[in-house]
Amino acid sequence: MNEEIQGKLFQYQQLQQQVQMIGNQKYQMEMQAAELDKTLEELKDLEKGTPIYKSIGSLLVKKDDKDALVTELEEQKETVEIRVKSLAKQEKTMKESFDSLQEELTKALQGGQEAPEN
Repeated sequence: MNEEIQGKLFQYQQLQQQVQMIGNQKYQMEMQAAELDKTLEELKDLEKGTPIYKSIGSLLVKKDDKDALVTELEEQKETVEIRVKSLAKQEKTMKESFDSLQEELTKALQGGQEAPEN
């Protein structure tokens, strides 16, 4: 195998790892958004006067202002959703690059020809 193909194989492996890493990050953010959704639903269903606690590190802190907590959680959810969209765009771009490089390598390895330069 020539050096150019070996370089493209290395690039291919790196892209594969990056696509997987971004997919994992996106999944974690989606789970965080779902958790925030569930928390907001539960908060809205609580009766007035029910004590509310917020986890801060390893502590549970009592929160007296339910509306402020709901606003804070909604802002967190919005931030997480923006991050999910950003990761989805990155993932799409990287998958396109990955697929293109995979096609180049397949042609180069099957045809015995050199992979075209980018």
